[in-house]
Amino acid sequence: MTSDTDETEPVSERDEQSERAGNLRDLVLGARVVLWDFDGPICRLFAGYSADRVAGELVDWLEGQGLRELLTREEQVHPDPHVLLGAVNRRHHRSDLAAEFEERLTREELRAVPTAWPTAYADPLIRTWSALGVGLAITTNNSPRVVSEYLAGRGLLDCFAPHLYGRTQDLHLLKPDPYCLNRALSAMGVAPAHALMVGDSTSDLTAARRAGVPFLGYGHNERKAKILKQAGAATVVHSLEPVLRLLWGA
Repeated sequence: MTSDTDETEPVSERDEQSERAGNLRDLVLGARVVLWDFDGPICRLFAGYSADRVAGELVDWLEGQGLRELLTREEQVHPDPHVLLGAVNRRHHRSDLAAEFEERLTREELRAVPTAWPTAYADPLIRTWSALGVGLAITTNNSPRVVSEYLAGRGLLDCFAPHLYGRTQDLHLLKPDPYCLNRALSAMGVAPAHALMVGDSTSDLTAARRAGVPFLGYGHNERKAKILKQAGAATVVHSLEPVLRLLWGA
């Protein structure tokens, strides 16, 4: 004999799992266009070329220019390359300094490409979506030069080209601004509701919301997934495998 609690708990868990699976299926199979963030869902760009080291060198370069005070204490102690870029641009908007800083970051990203780690299941998922006639675009805060070089090396560039929408000289339009998403939607002639954004950060989620695009969160570990869920992402996967299985099943 079992108690009511013993009876209802598994049913509740099954219902929740079924609802999550249904939401994922609707997102994946309902998309005519998929907008991919780059660093995270497609690869770990700095897997073999430390982002911390890159950020530290950029901070040192600013110090060499006598401009370390541009950064807050937090930015100096826990630097992130894209956070630093945003900080420099906010304090010296459209300046030669911001342009040179961006170019230095781009060179560091290009150096990281040969040691980038492909995200598990990303390559076959990209090829499968492309083969099914779903339009694919990159919407990223990384340099489009970096994206192009990585995709070409993996034999994936034709799945996306020419729809690579990355960092421009208008640095205030980086995500969470929806600018790159809107560019992709406009170029591909698709309404936001018929698209899907695959991203791994809260800036991706915010950009998708502002653009009116459904969002699929990719959190490769519990910490990343928790951050996305706490920010309001309704559907988050730890692996791209279930997405690939959905397409194969369909």
